Amino acid sequence: MSRPVGSRSRWFLRLSLRVRLMMIGVSGLAIALAAGSTILYTLLDITVNRTLDNEAAATADDVAALIGRGTPPDPLPISGAQVVQIVDSAHRVVDGSVNADRLTPLLHPDELARALTGMPVSVSGSRTGVSGPLRVSARAAGPASASVSIVVALQVSEIRRGLDVLRLALLISAPILLALLGLIAWYVIGWTLRPVEALRKGAQRISGTGQTERLQVPESADEIAALAVTLNEMLDRLSAARRRQRAFVADAAHELRSPLASIRVQLEVAERIGDGGDLAGELLADVERLSAVVEDLLLLARADDDARGPARPVVFDGLELIREIAAARPKSEVTIDVDDGPTIEVRADRGEIRRAIDNLVDNGVRHARARVLLSVATAPGEVVFGVIDDGPGIDPADRDRVFERFTRLDDARDRDAGGSGLGLSIVQEIVRRAGGRVTLAAATSDPAGAGLAARIHLPAKPPEGRQVR
Repeated sequence: MSRPVGSRSRWFLRLSLRVRLMMIGVSGLAIALAAGSTILYTLLDITVNRTLDNEAAATADDVAALIGRGTPPDPLPISGAQVVQIVDSAHRVVDGSVNADRLTPLLHPDELARALTGMPVSVSGSRTGVSGPLRVSARAAGPASASVSIVVALQVSEIRRGLDVLRLALLISAPILLALLGLIAWYVIGWTLRPVEALRKGAQRISGTGQTERLQVPESADEIAALAVTLNEMLDRLSAARRRQRAFVADAAHELRSPLASIRVQLEVAERIGDGGDLAGELLADVERLSAVVEDLLLLARADDDARGPARPVVFDGLELIREIAAARPKSEVTIDVDDGPTIEVRADRGEIRRAIDNLVDNGVRHARARVLLSVATAPGEVVFGVIDDGPGIDPADRDRVFERFTRLDDARDRDAGGSGLGLSIVQEIVRRAGGRVTLAAATSDPAGAGLAARIHLPAKPPEGRQVR
């Protein structure tokens, strides 16, 4: 079964642009060289044969002129290595050059008939005692009553040998020339595509860091420069849209804080004086949750807009921090334990790291069956905080998606216990600002109910005397 056309060409599209241009260019050059060499050889062959035929025709005309004036001399005068015979209507040799056979005609009757039509005939040189082929032409001469045929043969062995040498030279030189041109084209294409690669790296850098820098426009006035200008205009529009989005979220959060604070105060008063029964307490819980969402949105909006100042790193005890977090948690059905160990120094913004661990603990408590374990340990070049719960865990395919804002999963970890859907996004943003990373993995090797191990990886505290950047 033949493969579809699309699948046959898909491999070509998977190649780099430089390789594809090289393949197209070299293929075009190969076709051009093959066609040029073939045309050159063919034209040269035709020209040489025409020259030989003209030379034979001139000799035949001279002999015909001698016949027209009377009895031609014997032997016939010739120039070079020509062989000339005069053959009568009975196919007998009546005259010839000094190097011609006087008994046997050079051409057989059928060959002579074809040569008289103007078509040159090639015969072996052995008929005249020479090596190599002969190119023979013939023409009729004399009166109609005593018509004779003038046969002129030319040795073409040297000419054919020269043409063979030319053909061999073309066959050898064409691949060498093709390889040389391909090498030049490879570097020229690479040099031409260098601005495109610079644009790609610039775009990758901007998309990876979220910075507002722009792509460098090449000095040339070609399509690549126009592409850079267009991309910069697109980046300007995207930046403006992002600024508007961030401003909207920040403004909305600010505007919501005041009425929520007022509602909370009124509900707290109503709850204290007992006005409204249980309604005040139920509404107060919803207001607290909504307030947490607003605060999380405001934090993320400021983080996106880089409105917050850079983190202020200090050196603190990581074990003491997780002990404080565990002690500050209210009593619940889920036990929060601390994996004790040695003192581990951490250099980061203590308040931000506490907020990140608090969010992970909130997430763990909401989904744990009975226990959440906090730990801190060292690894090569980093300090690792761990928050491990014994809940249902997260499918590996969803472990990157849960860091997206307002992500909701369809499994058991989606039961709503007051989360805003922004906790892990905030953790990732805080840890990114600290130069670290967040990972999620199964807590045990048992895939069934393995729990979730959330870990914060921070750069290790530099040795004493080393400058911290």
